Amino acid sequence: MNEHFPITDSCIEDGILVNVLRKESERVENIPVSEKYILAAVATGDEEAAWDSLDELADLLDTAGGISLFQVVQNLPHPDRATYLGKGKAAELREKAEIHEADGIICDDELTASQIRNLSEITGTKVIDRTTLILDIFAAHARTREGKLQVEIAQQKYRYARLRGMGEALSRLGAGIGTRGPGETKLETDRRVIQKRIKILSDDIEEMKRARNTARKKRSSNAVPTVAIVGYTNAGKSTLLNNLTGSEVLSEDKLFATLDPTTRSAVLDNGQKVLFTDTVGFINKLPHNLVDAFRSTLEEAGYADLILHVVDASDPQAELHLKVVYDTLADLDIGGKPTITVWNKADLLDEDAIFRDFGSDASVKISAKTGQGIDALLSEITRLLNENRVFIDTVIPYSNAAIIAEIRRAGQLVSEEYTEDGIHIRAYAPRTLSNKVF
Repeated sequence: MNEHFPITDSCIEDGILVNVLRKESERVENIPVSEKYILAAVATGDEEAAWDSLDELADLLDTAGGISLFQVVQNLPHPDRATYLGKGKAAELREKAEIHEADGIICDDELTASQIRNLSEITGTKVIDRTTLILDIFAAHARTREGKLQVEIAQQKYRYARLRGMGEALSRLGAGIGTRGPGETKLETDRRVIQKRIKILSDDIEEMKRARNTARKKRSSNAVPTVAIVGYTNAGKSTLLNNLTGSEVLSEDKLFATLDPTTRSAVLDNGQKVLFTDTVGFINKLPHNLVDAFRSTLEEAGYADLILHVVDASDPQAELHLKVVYDTLADLDIGGKPTITVWNKADLLDEDAIFRDFGSDASVKISAKTGQGIDALLSEITRLLNENRVFIDTVIPYSNAAIIAEIRRAGQLVSEEYTEDGIHIRAYAPRTLSNKVF
């Protein structure tokens, strides 16, 4: 079993190490000392990938307000069915948890109820898994009523599946990370009560989904093109939305800084109005209950005319993140849309750095923070949107002159000339709108 201390390169006495971590927390967060956790993972082949995933888990914990004491990777053919980690290694963690005064252990996979119970009994401390941590972050960051409902239903489904077999481990969870949010029902709650709550939540979300579909149909009838911004969490989607639309959506250098979808409008240089929608970020090992709960929100990308796939080009795991997003979109049956891969944070790279995505229609290097490459991105957006439009060269009768305003808003009006017979226009317009012309 290997151990990794992310804050120091040298071996420091246990008590001093904890003090250093506490000071780092106070300096960065300016808040009282946070909960401290040991992060653990099982490597079944690729140990380097396990370490990379633990680094991301540490970032998730930081977003949740906790501190990573150190990281542990154990090489096994497969996770232990009873305890996830091997029983001997789990016993070692008990000693380390006591020495470092750890508040708990976080495992980098989704655990079964019995694994949580057994590992908690051996280590004598709180045990949570990656899924619980992600749900906790979503619970803390959801702002809209729909977002809160979606988080709660994911939490309730997760807990419902683990009520049986958890036993005494439930009472050890206490307060803190992994227990907060809109779904903060005691885990001992009767399964029938949770089932009833899930039914109520599902009905509320379905009602909101119908309202969203109505709004979507209204947008479609107006023929204003929509562009969905997707990407791995913390890739810079919200910063890009702010840059493109002049809005002030919250953007922080943290995982899942924003969860609720945001739509803002912008006008391209050719006068065409466009709606940009920022969607929830993706992450590796995204809990399936969370995908189901946010399916209706993520489906916004399926109704968009164009997808901007934002990638943090400076991240060493950029290719993995690219794959995770494509795989998740495929799981949601969202594919075949014109796509621009936006390699963000180019200001942190060498100018000669080359990035390719053969699965997209175009690639652009930008810096959403500095504005570098934004003009090139807007040009590609205009080009791809026009490829899905029909060129119109015709005379519109004065009695139908109102259609020109629709074309100006949803397409690109190249020229207009007033004649005796009507208004001679040359324009690019959506197919649905061109049908009204001819």
